[in-house]
Amino acid sequence: MSYYLLAETIQPCSKTDFFSNKATQYVAVLTTPEWESERERFDMGIELDLDTQSVHNTKAEVNYDSLTGSFQIPDREDLQENDFCFAFALDEKGVVFIDDSGKAEQMIDSIRRTKHWREPSLERFLHDFLEQIVVRDLSIMEQYEYELNQIEDEVLSSDSQGNLARINEIRNDIRRLLVHYEQLIDMTQELEENENGFFSEDNLRYIHLFMNYILRRHSTATSLRDYTMQVRELHNTQLEVRQNKTMTLLTVITTIFMPLTLIAG
Repeated sequence: MSYYLLAETIQPCSKTDFFSNKATQYVAVLTTPEWESERERFDMGIELDLDTQSVHNTKAEVNYDSLTGSFQIPDREDLQENDFCFAFALDEKGVVFIDDSGKAEQMIDSIRRTKHWREPSLERFLHDFLEQIVVRDLSIMEQYEYELNQIEDEVLSSDSQGNLARINEIRNDIRRLLVHYEQLIDMTQELEENENGFFSEDNLRYIHLFMNYILRRHSTATSLRDYTMQVRELHNTQLEVRQNKTMTLLTVITTIFMPLTLIAG
């Protein structure tokens, strides 16, 4: 288990200091067994069980005294196969991640190394945490666009049919990202609603900033998905053109040799 207090940066602290400090907002990372044994000490009024094994999407749900939910984060190294899954619970005092994968801890460590806050707050932490999920995606999509440009050039050349299998792989990856973005958008909308009043009105701007950020990523991914479809259609069109040329050549050859065949017959 790991405990942090939100100051100019994320400050690791002992379990004793963590539970004795009532004035500073916090972040905690616990495994499922640790959460089962410690959850009463967080006093969030949560009666439901947060099971990381049953996580199948990214979502947030409003409860009476807390906001709970889960993350299903596709592995950017293999978008089709691997997911990092963990749950969370938060209130106005802080957020607890229930994580057996180690992904939440990794993201928090990255924030701790790279971010310093003039005005630390739970909302600012959530903005930076959510941003960590998609921080690499723009470069990934730029690489996909570069590959599609290369494949398009190959398709338009006279000596290549392009790589249809790779086009389909990219399309499937983009589709996976789009589903993930849509779930993040739904989660961010729940945070923006601030139904329980956990976030201050001034600091809600950080949630709005992330919403704009993820909407731009969604728009970029949508455009790239459309581009994959265009390249695929171009591939099929060029294939039909080459087949028609072949059929035309065979027809010409048949037309030339048919009279000779008749004469010989």
